[in-house]
Amino acid sequence: MRELITLFVVIDPIGSIPVFLYAAANVPARLHRAYALRATLIALVVLMGFLVGGQFLLEALGLRLGTFRIAGGIVLFLFALNMIFGESKPQREIDDAGREDLSNVVFPLAIPSIASPGAMLAVVILTDNHGHSVPEQALTAFLLVVVLAVTFVCLLLASQIQKLIGTTGASIVSRVMGLILATVAVDAVLGGLDMLGLLALDPAAN
Repeated sequence: MRELITLFVVIDPIGSIPVFLYAAANVPARLHRAYALRATLIALVVLMGFLVGGQFLLEALGLRLGTFRIAGGIVLFLFALNMIFGESKPQREIDDAGREDLSNVVFPLAIPSIASPGAMLAVVILTDNHGHSVPEQALTAFLLVVVLAVTFVCLLLASQIQKLIGTTGASIVSRVMGLILATVAVDAVLGGLDMLGLLALDPAAN
């Protein structure tokens, strides 16, 4: 359940809806499905790449996963603070998109709206080879596919959802997600400190 919530928060399917609507604004409606599918598949390839090879890259560089968990937790926390107090995710990415060619919707829809830096860090942390078995990592990969499938459905229903909750509603959802992500980030930092032997976490104390 923790992995599912973390992935749902960092990918933020609802927050990607305004970005999709903006990116596909000048695209015929008959192509919206193909655009949504393409962006989701690109995000899947990117995140699966980090899930499978992220830790191997770290270890090849001689970095301990505990230090990465701490660094990743700090970055996720800053990302969460930006979601809570900063400009909303959809508007920020829409503004950035105005400077780019949207013909292939790789930017900003696939990256960084769906496959965000926070999501890339999260999949590495959630599949620690030293703390999770292969079946557990496979489950995380499956949950990633599930969340991206939900994202794809949200993009297909983007117009209806946008009418229902509006841009303000999407902004509120993004900020609530940010609060949850901040909690996940703090837990990641504590877990990293525990892995390095700098903090003794006693489950019984909870």
